[in-house]
Amino acid sequence: IPSTKVYEDETVYAFRDIAPQAPTHILVVPKAHIDSCGAITAENSAVVAHIFEVIPQIAKAEGRVNGYRVVTNCGADSGQTAPHLHFHILGGGPLGEMA
Repeated sequence: IPSTKVYEDETVYAFRDIAPQAPTHILVVPKAHIDSCGAITAENSAVVAHIFEVIPQIAKAEGRVNGYRVVTNCGADSGQTAPHLHFHILGGGPLGEMA
């Protein structure tokens, strides 16, 4: 699927969501396959730690200085539609509370 790259390094790829739910909606995906947050282990957790080091850099580059939301879904009941761990960066104005 074509994408608009926002960030890439040897570990992660970040791109704009094709159906954004906020003015800023970026997906951050590890290049190594991890099914979901339920599949994070001691062996692959460094990848997830790196993602959380990169997320603030991406948010800052996007001008999200007043805050942003980071979301991931884990499993079908949560709404996970792609069987690969990924994190959504959402921002660009007040997002409101989540249930």
